[in-house]
Amino acid sequence: MSDEVIKQLEKEVKKNKRLANEQAMVLHDLIEDSLPEGYGELMGIAQATYDACIAWDQANQKLKAAGG
Repeated sequence: MSDEVIKQLEKEVKKNKRLANEQAMVLHDLIEDSLPEGYGELMGIAQATYDACIAWDQANQKLKAAGG
């Protein structure tokens, strides 16, 4: 693959990692500050965190497959 494609994939991986980390912070804040009272939010935040991690993993796998 071209260097331009690899750079784009690297950018996508970095973006998705940042988003996953941000979502993990939301989950952490819920755990630290809001449980047990905020338990109603737990499943939605956990799912969003899981989805963000999947997006990062998929982008990272594409990058690895491209040789980056």
